Amino acid sequence: MHEFSIVSSLMNLIEDYARQYGAKKVTKVVVGVGRLSGIEPDLLQLAFDTFKEKTICEEAELVIEMEDLKIQCRDCGKTSTMGEKLSRKCPNCGSLNTEIIGGQELYLKSLEMESDD
Repeated sequence: MHEFSIVSSLMNLIEDYARQYGAKKVTKVVVGVGRLSGIEPDLLQLAFDTFKEKTICEEAELVIEMEDLKIQCRDCGKTSTMGEKLSRKCPNCGSLNTEIIGGQELYLKSLEMESDD
């Protein structure tokens, strides 16, 4: 279950931001998860709930926003968002000569933090 190693790295990143901005706690963590990332949202939530105990994120809510597949057609040049349809076929011209340009990643979108100020 690679979600545990992903959340471990995510926690390190969150703690770095919290130190940088002088936060005493993190209340909300929003991540974008691409549909082709191979990450299971339920397992990501479980890993986050496990790792957040006794950390600056102990009371934080994890919000997972699923990111659609995005492709760029090499023939017609159009960029398309594929929604939940995981196809590399260009909806504009029907070409299969496409490149995936989004929907494979996981990234930290935003944090809500509290400080003494």
